[in-house]
Amino acid sequence: MSQQTCRWGILSTAGIAMKNWHSIANSGNGQVVAVASRATEKAQAFIDECQASAPVSQQVDAVGSYDELLQRGDIDAVYVPLPTGLRTEWVVKAANAGKHVMVEKPCGVTAADVQTMIDACNANNVQFMDGVMFMHSARLPELRKVLDDGNSVGEIRRIASQFSFCADEEWVGSNIRASSNLEPAGCLGDLGWYTIRMTLWTMNYEMPVEVRGRILHGAKRPDSPEDVPMEFQGELHFASGVSATFYNSFRGNHQQWVNISGTKGYVDVKDFVLPYFGNTVSFDVANHDFVTDGCQFNMEKHLQSVAVPEYANNEKTAQETNLFRNFSSLVLSGKVDSHWPEIALQTQRVLDAALQSARNGGEAVAP
Repeated sequence: MSQQTCRWGILSTAGIAMKNWHSIANSGNGQVVAVASRATEKAQAFIDECQASAPVSQQVDAVGSYDELLQRGDIDAVYVPLPTGLRTEWVVKAANAGKHVMVEKPCGVTAADVQTMIDACNANNVQFMDGVMFMHSARLPELRKVLDDGNSVGEIRRIASQFSFCADEEWVGSNIRASSNLEPAGCLGDLGWYTIRMTLWTMNYEMPVEVRGRILHGAKRPDSPEDVPMEFQGELHFASGVSATFYNSFRGNHQQWVNISGTKGYVDVKDFVLPYFGNTVSFDVANHDFVTDGCQFNMEKHLQSVAVPEYANNEKTAQETNLFRNFSSLVLSGKVDSHWPEIALQTQRVLDAALQSARNGGEAVAP
């Protein structure tokens, strides 16, 4: 592809798309060409709101149907933040229309859905990628160096993570994430995708041999046929002997941490999903020491903070901007990277296994 700019269409006016309008604008190699909704007026209202907050110089068209946007010849890639229950249909249609696809998470209701999406993208030689922003942070390569140096952590033994926020009753009564038709995995899909992905990334994508899950609390909005998970805990076991636990909840205040512990120390990341506001991202490396001398028993604190220059939000170096910059670069290169669909499918398989286990009394499930 000889052009220098990836031309984007946004399929839906979901709230997260406002953030990513700005990400595309900051990317330097992408621009939003059109936004589609089920009504032109709704798409135009979205564009107007984005232009008021993060204006772009070029015209952005409001489109009154998803099909109409997909048939346009001036769109190279689409960002799909539609509800999970609707994504398979529209990702397949986008791929068949020759559009590269970035899809929000969880990618599908089941791994079979995600495989269908990937097959359609492969058949049309277009890129598939999920919208996990932290995968594109400059912090991740630095964290990998520490995990692999043999001394900071040693052999990994345990991974623990949590991603949660507290939703009020009004939210539960109206949000799509409390609908079993639209987001059947609830907090496991919305938040667990990140904790599962972080675990798999830490393990260099070794798949667990068994997964267990438990729904601690379920709820639903009035039009939902069934409850969805509002609070979930999961456990993963790997053939290498590593174990991992994750907790996701719409019922506890903001937390988004991961702790990776081993034979020599541990790494602690307080904000691995959405970095705290500022111009650096960081993590802590701990190698505490227990020292005894006669009657003296001392636990010595040895803690080092590793900081990486990177703005946390809505800047040209932010992880969400890198996500769209990296995707656009792939599109413009004319090459397809199979790594991204592979890890999306792995993440979905683990998520499916956790939910299956939870619905069957916590039995062990092989993903």
